[in-house]
Amino acid sequence: MSRYTTSIPPSYFDERYAVDPDPWRFETSDYERAKYDATLGALPKPHYASTFEVGCSIGVLTRQLAQCCDTLIALDVAEAALDRARERCRELNHVAFVCGQVPGDWPDGTFDLILLSEVIYYLDAGDVTRLARRVRDSLRPGGDVILVHWTGETHYPLTGDEAAEGFIAQAAGFGTVTARSRTDVYRLDVLTGHDPHKVCRTFAAP
Repeated sequence: MSRYTTSIPPSYFDERYAVDPDPWRFETSDYERAKYDATLGALPKPHYASTFEVGCSIGVLTRQLAQCCDTLIALDVAEAALDRARERCRELNHVAFVCGQVPGDWPDGTFDLILLSEVIYYLDAGDVTRLARRVRDSLRPGGDVILVHWTGETHYPLTGDEAAEGFIAQAAGFGTVTARSRTDVYRLDVLTGHDPHKVCRTFAAP
């Protein structure tokens, strides 16, 4: 299959879920299980007040992520996936699900954690720039952004490395990479937003 040159449309995901309710094996894949553990283990803080998860799919990671959040908004482009995510998290009253596609769709409010797991490479370079602006405008001072991407061959507009490096470059004005790790199949990058309230103090020599 030839590589997409523009951001992948919602119909691509609708078609995948119409054929298979778990097309990426989120519930059963050893890869996904290990990646979820690594993602949660990479969170710089033990608890977050307000979290935004982009690309929640059927909610496997959402349910785990919810344990360290006061509130969590989880977004996905496919309503079929969201139906399963809502059912999986039905007793979690602090979790809300939204159907939409970034960067065009974005919830109101600000967040101290934004998770972008396996989503940026579905976008073209222009939309990555717009995505970074969305994150900049909604990330609380000192908040964290987690990027996770498969680094194998795909037919998406960007590779995992192009997606991560492109976003990091666009985020340079408001966030700094504070941690990163890489396996043979995926990379994980942690960015922390600049906090203007934290200034370096200087002292005069005695």
